[in-house]
Amino acid sequence: MNKAMTDGLVLMPPAFAEGLGRWSSEDGTPGSARYEGAPNAALVAADADFGGCLELVKTGPVTKLRYMGETPLRPGMYLKITARVKAVAGNLPTLRIAGWAGSAALSHVPGLTETGPEVALTAYGEVVEVSAIVGSGVRGGVAMPWGMQAVYGHFGLDLTGPTGGTVRIDDLAIEDVSHYFLADSSGVIDLRDYGAVGDGVTDCHAAFQAADAAAEGRRILVPAGRYRIGSTLSMRSEVTFDGTLVMPAAARLTLQREFHLNSYIDAFGDELTGFRKALQALFYYSDHDSLDMCGRRIELSEPLDVAAITGASTLEVRRVIRNGQINAVESGAWETAFVTSTASYSAAAPRRLTNVANVANIAVGALVTGTGVGREVYVREVNIGAQTITLSQPLHAAKATQSYTFTRFRYCFDFSGLSKLSQFAFSDVEFLCNGRASAVMLAPAGNTFQLRDCHIKAPRHRGVTSIGEGCQDLHLDRCFFVSNEQAVAAADRQSIAFNVNANDAKIRDTRFQRFGHTGVLFGNGHLFVGNHWFQGDNGTDTPRKAGIVFTYPNLKSVITGNYLDNSFIEMTNEHDAAPEFNAEYSFGGLTVTGNIFTVNDSADSFAWIVVKPYGPGHFIQGLSVVNNTFKSLNGSVARVEKVDTSFADLEYNAIRNVTFAGNTFNGVAQNTINPVSLEFSQGTAAQGWVLDPSGYLPFGGWARVVESVVFRTPLTDAAGAALQETPWVTANYGPGSNQVRLNFRTACKGTVNVVVRMDRPI
Repeated sequence: MNKAMTDGLVLMPPAFAEGLGRWSSEDGTPGSARYEGAPNAALVAADADFGGCLELVKTGPVTKLRYMGETPLRPGMYLKITARVKAVAGNLPTLRIAGWAGSAALSHVPGLTETGPEVALTAYGEVVEVSAIVGSGVRGGVAMPWGMQAVYGHFGLDLTGPTGGTVRIDDLAIEDVSHYFLADSSGVIDLRDYGAVGDGVTDCHAAFQAADAAAEGRRILVPAGRYRIGSTLSMRSEVTFDGTLVMPAAARLTLQREFHLNSYIDAFGDELTGFRKALQALFYYSDHDSLDMCGRRIELSEPLDVAAITGASTLEVRRVIRNGQINAVESGAWETAFVTSTASYSAAAPRRLTNVANVANIAVGALVTGTGVGREVYVREVNIGAQTITLSQPLHAAKATQSYTFTRFRYCFDFSGLSKLSQFAFSDVEFLCNGRASAVMLAPAGNTFQLRDCHIKAPRHRGVTSIGEGCQDLHLDRCFFVSNEQAVAAADRQSIAFNVNANDAKIRDTRFQRFGHTGVLFGNGHLFVGNHWFQGDNGTDTPRKAGIVFTYPNLKSVITGNYLDNSFIEMTNEHDAAPEFNAEYSFGGLTVTGNIFTVNDSADSFAWIVVKPYGPGHFIQGLSVVNNTFKSLNGSVARVEKVDTSFADLEYNAIRNVTFAGNTFNGVAQNTINPVSLEFSQGTAAQGWVLDPSGYLPFGGWARVVESVVFRTPLTDAAGAALQETPWVTANYGPGSNQVRLNFRTACKGTVNVVVRMDRPI
C-alpha cells in the first residue's frame, strides 16, 4: 500500500532551498515561530555532501525543526521520516526525529509518543542518518504509534544535548512505508494499524470499529495479545483471532460474517465464554437465525441462565442452536436446592399461594410438593413484597395452610428468567447430563419451542420442564431421551422426560427410555405419533408407572402409531382446584389408534389405559381405542383398562361415546370390546334370560344399551315346540348393573346374538 500514490496524498516536505518560511522553530502549528530570518539558520547553496541544505546553530536545550505543512495520516498508514545530518563546528549534539500530533479538530492529541530514538553525532563532517516511523498501530519498528485520533502531523528534527554546535541538514524525507506491514497487499488488515493495543487494559472498541469500516471485504487480523472491548461491538468483516478479547459480561460481540461457535471460541480463547457470548449475540442479532456449534463440545460447569447471560427479557423471533454437544461436568453448581415453607391456599385463587414464609428464598422454577399437590407443579412467579407465589397449576386438595417443599433442580439451559420465549429450537444437539444436571427449563410463557434430532442423556431429574405456558405447541421431533435411572426399579424412579402446562404438544418419532414418567401433560390438542417409550425394569411381577399422564380431563388428543412398553396411559384431573365434577367436560376426547402395547414380567393388576378421578361425579365422554395390539410377555394381565379409585370412582350411568374395537389381545385374560357382540345360549326354558357381557365392557361399565337382538336358533318351549316370541330388554340389570335381561311372555330356550354397549352415544 502507498497512500501517496493510491490516494494522491502529498507527504514530502519542500526543499529548504525553496525558503525557510515553511519551517518552524517550535511545533510547526500555525502562528509558531519560523526560521525565515532567524539568526541561527541559513541556507547553504552547495554543500559537498548535500548540495542545497540548511545550516543550523543549536541555541537551547532542544532546538526544533518542524515542517509547518500538515502531513496527513490515515488508519493503517505508516510514514518514515528521515534526516541526514553532519556536524561542522562547536559542540556535537544528539539527533532525533520528532513531530506534533494533530486531531481532526485541529488540536493537539495529548499523551502520545512524539519523538523517535536518539542518535549522537561523534565526529565532524560525518554524515549521520536518523529516522523514525510514525503510524496508527503499535507495531514492531514503529517508534511513534499515534492511534486513531491523530489525522495529521508536523514532522521534523530535534537537536538535543550541548548547545553551541553547528550542523548542516539535508532536505527531510517523508515516505509511505505501509507496505512494511503488509495490510492491503495481503488482503488482511492488522487491527494494530487502527490503534488497538493488546494489553488487556486499553479499550480497543474504536480501533475495531475503524478497522471494520476500512476493511472493504478484507479480513481483519487480531494479533496476539488481549484486547479489551468496553462495550457492545458489531463486526461486519471477517475476523481472524490470533489474540483474544476481554469484554464486560453485559457487552455483546456480533460477528456478522462468521456467526458460528468456532469464531467466538477463537475470539475469547475459551469454549464456555465463547458460547455465552455467541448466545448473547443470537438473542439480539437479526442477520442469522441460528448458532452453529460446529460439532463442538462445551464442558458446562454450571447452569446457563439465559436471561442473565443475554440481558434479554423476551424473544419471539425464530432462533436455533444446532450441531453440538453440551457436557455437564462435575461442579457444586449443579446441587439441588430445597426450601420448606408454610403457605396458605384457596381454590378461589387456584394458582396462588399466599402468606408464604421465607418467600425470598424460594426460586422461580422450583417444584412444589405437599399434601394435595399434583405432579409437576412449579413456581412460576415469586412476589417477595406480597409474600405470594404463582403456580403453574392449581392444587387438587391442599389444606388452607400447610407446609410445602420447594425443590429447585439445575438445568443446562435455564430460560426461566425470561418472561416469554417463542420459536426457539435446538437441532442436532446432545445434552450429556451425566446424572448431574437436568437438560432444559422453558420460559414461563411462549410458544413453539422445539427439540429436533436431539439427545438428552442421563438427566438427573428432568429432561424438559415447563413452569408455565412456555410449552404451548411444544415440539419434540426425532429425539432420544435416556434416563439416569436405568437400574432403578420402575416404581422407584423419580425422573420425568418432559411436562406440558399448555395445549397442542407434538411428540413425534421420539424414544424415551426408563423414566419415572415419560410425560405429564395438562391442556389438550396433544399429538403423539410414532414414538417409543418404555419403562420396564429387571424385576419379576413388579409394578409399573404411567408413561403418559394427562391431567386435563377432556384431552382432545391423539395417540397413534406408537410403541408403549411397560407403562400405561393415565387420565387424571389432579390439576383441578375443584376436582369433583361440576358442569364441565369430563374424561375423554382421546383417540388411541394403531399402537403397540406391551408389558413383560409385570403384576396381574397392570393395565395399559387407566382413568383416575380425583373427585366424584366424573364419567367418560369420548374415548376411542381402535386397532391396537396389546401383548403381555412372561405372564398375563387381567385386562387392558381399569379405573383407579384411590380418590373416587366414575359415574357409570353417564358414560358416552366409548369405542374399543379392532384390537388384538395376547396374554390378556379378558378382552375389552365396546360395543360387544356376544352369543348366549339358554339351555332351559325360562321367561327371563340373564345375559352377562360385563367382562368385555370397558372400565367395569354398566350394560346400558342393547343395540340388537338376533336369534340364532328357533325359540322353543320346554318340550321343544317352536314359539313365536318377541322379547323386551332390561338394561343395567343385576347388582352391578352390568347384565342384560331378555324378557319373554312364555318360558322358552334357544341361542341369541346381542350387541351391548356400556355407553350411550349421546
